[in-house]
Amino acid sequence: MNAKRISTSLLVIAAVTVLVVFAFRVRIGATADSVAVLRTTGMTCGSCSSKIAKALESLKGVAVTEVDVEGGWVVVGYDTKAVKPEALAEKVSGAGFGSNVHLVLTPARFKQMTGRDIGMNASPSGGCGGCGTKGGCGTKKQS
Repeated sequence: MNAKRISTSLLVIAAVTVLVVFAFRVRIGATADSVAVLRTTGMTCGSCSSKIAKALESLKGVAVTEVDVEGGWVVVGYDTKAVKPEALAEKVSGAGFGSNVHLVLTPARFKQMTGRDIGMNASPSGGCGGCGTKGGCGTKKQS
């Protein structure tokens, strides 16, 4: 009977230890309480979109990014307690693109203006849509 109690106790301790380890490894994502619309120049392809999204998502407080290469817009859902809109534009500029804050909205106002929630057109990560490369290019695929 005593051996059964010990093995049960060890099993419970092991389960709790595993749960604690998983709890520390899980990263809680940021919640967007504001939306910044950045006017951005210098984007030529999907690789640019990926580079901008990765740069922004490395900032604490960024919940979601949407990059419109053709239109020259970057839309960022972010937590105002963790990051300021000017820091978002600076991060995009630091990635090699011209960028400035055009507009700051609440998520509700963004939905009212666009008819959709932030993140519905989130940027896919991957290579260039024009040339098929993973790196930057600025060229179109030749047929």
